[in-house]
Amino acid sequence: MPLEKGGSDRRYYRIRFSVDYSLILVKYNLEVAENQRFVAIANFLGGIGVNAPFIYYQDKEEGLIWMQDLGEEDLWHQRTESWPVRRQLYRNAIDQVVTLHQTNLNLCQGIDLVHGFDEATYRWEQNYCFEKCLGRYFHIAPERLEGLSRYPAFGKLARDLAKYPPVLVHRDFQSQNVIIWDEQAYLIDFQGMRPGLGAYDLASLLFDPYVSLIESERAELLGYYLERAGAVWSRDEFISVYHKCAIQRLMQALGAYSVIGLLRKKPEFLRHIEPALKLLRAVASSAEEFRFFAEFLAELPDRPPSQ
Repeated sequence: MPLEKGGSDRRYYRIRFSVDYSLILVKYNLEVAENQRFVAIANFLGGIGVNAPFIYYQDKEEGLIWMQDLGEEDLWHQRTESWPVRRQLYRNAIDQVVTLHQTNLNLCQGIDLVHGFDEATYRWEQNYCFEKCLGRYFHIAPERLEGLSRYPAFGKLARDLAKYPPVLVHRDFQSQNVIIWDEQAYLIDFQGMRPGLGAYDLASLLFDPYVSLIESERAELLGYYLERAGAVWSRDEFISVYHKCAIQRLMQALGAYSVIGLLRKKPEFLRHIEPALKLLRAVASSAEEFRFFAEFLAELPDRPPSQ
């Protein structure tokens, strides 16, 4: 049975052998490098104690993976549950990613990981938002976007985030990439794993446009992460970086929604642009150096000109 899953070019199928036994077959594009590393990362995660689907077999020549069927209940499906129920699930997800963040980078030397986050990567993500979302989706004039991208705050944001020592990060740690199976959180879609900032993963989860968290829930989960991760930096410094990462991640997400919705012909992803913009405006307006950006975003139309 074909399964619809996310915005990637991979195709997923459930193969059911009986009422109690099934597995997932993945067909991936051999020309996309990140698809090739999925199995190696899955095995690595299992080896360090992070919940990930078990890999039964990979056919590298055909681009096929047979893996454990964890079902279709992800963290997003739990969004209407009471906070006590959701709190425990989010904590379980955070436990998984904390284990990843605390793993020695040297342990994954045999995996051909994506190049780690650096200043150029952060600037690329920002430009991804300018070009794909503000330009292609909202049709903002190129000269206006050029002027916006030259604001010193964006370059400083990239430099500030790049100066911190990296850890292993999932890179797309959001509610639809956390499967709930047997009351435990399992990470999926981790082929983009790379060196980066733990605060980026945390901001991806807590400022997730797919799910509405209220500020008190975010604060509680932030506190839980800090408690579990230990004091690498001071609490105030981590929180400052976490909010900077929220701006960065939401810009990346806006670019991705536009590309998937418009270029990959999956228009359902365009509906996530509005909640992502709302979150980005809120975070940007709370940072003095980004209030100009919040004001710019507030001027965007509720509906873009016809595509």
